[in-house]
Amino acid sequence: MSNMSYCRFENTLEDLRDCRDNLTDPELSKEEFKARKKLIKVCREIVEDAETEDLEAEEYKEPTD
Repeated sequence: MSNMSYCRFENTLEDLRDCRDNLTDPELSKEEFKARKKLIKVCREIVEDAETEDLEAEEYKEPTD
């Protein structure tokens, strides 16, 4: 298990919400504009990968060492 895996999804969720809320910011730098495009691509990949999962039925299971 990675050292930061315990908060990976929590931290990323907040960051993604911030990105979503600022997706159409007209004052993005060139670097941020490129990163925005890459982020959207990765988000699409995540959605595609998760399409077969039943997230509503999924239950938490304690990790095993």
